[in-house]
Amino acid sequence: MTATLQLEIERNVPIQTWYRVGGSARRLARPRSIDDVRRCIEIDSNLRVLGDGANLLVADEGVQELVLAFTDRAMQAVRFEDGPSGPGSRMIAMAGANLPKLITDTVRRGLEGLEGLGGIPASIGGAAVMNAGGTFGQIADVIACIHTIDRQGRERTLQRSQIDYSYRHSGLSGVVITCVELDLRPGDPAALRGRLKDVMAYKKNSQPMGANSAGCCFRNPSIRRDIALAAGWTKDSSGDASDLIRVSAGMLIDRAGCKGLRIGSAEVSQGHANFLVADTGGRAGDVIALMAECSRRVFDAFGVRIEPEVVVWGPGRA
Repeated sequence: MTATLQLEIERNVPIQTWYRVGGSARRLARPRSIDDVRRCIEIDSNLRVLGDGANLLVADEGVQELVLAFTDRAMQAVRFEDGPSGPGSRMIAMAGANLPKLITDTVRRGLEGLEGLGGIPASIGGAAVMNAGGTFGQIADVIACIHTIDRQGRERTLQRSQIDYSYRHSGLSGVVITCVELDLRPGDPAALRGRLKDVMAYKKNSQPMGANSAGCCFRNPSIRRDIALAAGWTKDSSGDASDLIRVSAGMLIDRAGCKGLRIGSAEVSQGHANFLVADTGGRAGDVIALMAECSRRVFDAFGVRIEPEVVVWGPGRA
C-alpha cells in the first residue's frame, strides 16, 4: 500500500459483486470521513463509488479509475432525529449503510416507508442513485434530502424536489453521495413485520434469490399502450391509446426465446428471464455477451429496445 495525504490506496483489489465474477480495482480507497472523500476526488475526479455490488458487473479487465468503498464504520453510521411525522421519524444514514439492515431496524422501531424494499441488497447511497425499488415501492418515496460532493470537491445538499427521480433514475450518477436523509412515518411494528414478511415471500417465490446474479438485469421498457395491448403484453385497457406504459422486460426476454439461453459461463435464468446468472469462477465477458444477445433478440422479435439496469464497469464504460 501507499499513502497519499494520510489516505491508504490499496492496489489490485478484487471487486466483490453479486455476480461473483469480474475484474479488480487497480486502486481502491476506504475513506473514513468527508474530508477523505474530497481527497479521493483530488486524486481522481473520475473515481467510481462501490456500494454493495448488488447491481454491478465489473469487466474482466477491471477498472483503472480509483474506486471508493464505504466500508469504514464512520461512513456507515446511522442516527434518528425528529422529523415531520414525529419524534425519531427522520433517519440520517451515511452512504455506506446497509439497506437490508436499515429496513429491519426501521420495522423494529415502528417506522413505515422502507419495508416495501425488502430483499433489495444495496447500500443506502447506491439505492438512492438507482432509485431502488420494485413491485412494492421505491426509495424516492421517502427521500428527504441527499448530501453530495461534486467532482470539483464542492459539497451540496439536494432536497427531494431538486432530484430528478423517475423509474430507476435519479440523475445523481455524476456526484458522490455521502449521506441520505429519509422521512419515515409512524406505524405498527407487528403490521410492518407482516408486510416485510410478505414482500420477502413474494421475492423468494418469483426470483432466483440464491443465484450469482445482480437481480433484474434490464429496465422494464415503456411501450405505447395500444401496441402493448395489441400484443397481449398487458391487461391494462385504460387511458389514451397514445399513452406509454411499462411492460415486463422479463416477459419480453422470455417470449423472445431467451429463457435458458447460455453463453459460456452465463445463462438466462429458467426461473425469471430478467435474471442473468453466472457460474462461480466464470467470466464477466460472458454475462456482457449474454446481455447483448438478449437485447438483440428482443429487438429482432418485437422492435423494442431494452436497456440494462445493471451497471457495467470497465474500459470505455462511463
